[in-house]
Amino acid sequence: MPIRIPDQLPATAALESENIFVMTEFRAMHQDIRPLKLLLLNLMPTKIVTETQILRKLSNTPLQIEVELLQTASHESKNVSAEHLETFYTPFEEVRERTYDGLIITGAPVELLDFEDVDYWDELTAIMEWSKTNVHSTFHICWGAQAGIYYHYGVPKYELPKKMFGVFNHKVVKPHSPLVRGFDDTFMAPHSRYTEVHAEDIEAHPDLELIAVSDVAGVYIAKSTDSSNFFVFGHPEYDAATLKAEYDRDIARGLDMHVPANYYPDDDPSRDPVSSWRSCAQLLYTNWLNYYVYQTTPYDLAQIGAE
Repeated sequence: MPIRIPDQLPATAALESENIFVMTEFRAMHQDIRPLKLLLLNLMPTKIVTETQILRKLSNTPLQIEVELLQTASHESKNVSAEHLETFYTPFEEVRERTYDGLIITGAPVELLDFEDVDYWDELTAIMEWSKTNVHSTFHICWGAQAGIYYHYGVPKYELPKKMFGVFNHKVVKPHSPLVRGFDDTFMAPHSRYTEVHAEDIEAHPDLELIAVSDVAGVYIAKSTDSSNFFVFGHPEYDAATLKAEYDRDIARGLDMHVPANYYPDDDPSRDPVSSWRSCAQLLYTNWLNYYVYQTTPYDLAQIGAE
């Protein structure tokens, strides 16, 4: 939450120069409060697991948030009941005329396909185009981040020689960004993907900026300079046991899968895995909600996209 201090306090200029949000007395007196309206486009096959993980991250904040779940009509989900989707999820056509403070687009296990070969690509691009005028800020995760940065900014993805799988050390390259406020200089984060984007492609685009990278796992966080789009190329929402479930699944399928890096004690999959990313993952969601949604979204949702 912002710091509220007297308008003319000398510390104000210093704090603002460090990108620390300061709410003046004048703004505090004229501020109205309403719940934030978020839309979650869940593209993961394990929908209940994913929605639970992300809602857990969104709930650990003093902000009041209303979340709607969105599904694609052009893809038939095989790992969740039709009853669950019909009860809790909404198709895009039903929200097309609405506006939202925030949108979250999850990953999906389709990264080895060309974007245009994904069966719901046309619908996804329609949603991403709609987000330009109907959503204040969008948070893209893993393949959703690769799809979003490709669609909005033309940044391509590249196939990896083997799956990037495990928990890796990262460094913050823009420490004054409010998005990583409270992060340590280096931090751990999980990845599970077969493709990547390149830092030099992002750095070459005038409308994008790098926030955090890994020497091993590559780009982790990037964003648009206008803060309308955020791209997280790992899985900060993952629970402690999620990589284990993926590893066990792939081994059961007979795949030649290496043990997820930096995850099991002594790389021994018979031992319980350790979560080393939970605190920074929570900060990432909380900071996005606070600094880039709550603090900047119009009070009147009808004004979103008006500019």
